[in-house]
Amino acid sequence: MKPYQHKVQYYETDKMGITHHSNYIRWMEEARTDFLAEYGWPYDKMEEAGIFSPVTAVECKYKASTTFADLIDITISVAEFKGIKLKLKYEMRKQDGALACEAYSEHCFLNGEGKIIRLQKEQPALHQLLTDLAEKA
Repeated sequence: MKPYQHKVQYYETDKMGITHHSNYIRWMEEARTDFLAEYGWPYDKMEEAGIFSPVTAVECKYKASTTFADLIDITISVAEFKGIKLKLKYEMRKQDGALACEAYSEHCFLNGEGKIIRLQKEQPALHQLLTDLAEKA
């Protein structure tokens, strides 16, 4: 799967011309929605099926600064999937290949009433996809 690419916008930088750290979290969400859509599970399809997947944890390790107009390639892999909790790994690289940020996000799956669901029972196709992707990692 091809990496998601983000071009750093001027408004994402601080007074020093460096990307503000909070923007990496936004890029993770952009890449995650693209990742799921590439595998046939865009967020709108999940929500139509009554599945909501909130973020329960985020971890970012900043390795190199990025600045306005940098192109950042973001690759995602399924670090862990246990049926209820999903952990995704993100690698954000500058065009020269330098690692700018390594990050993780954790998610659970809820129904429309906010109760945790088991994907194996509720959405076996999505469960199988995430299981397969976790095994490849």
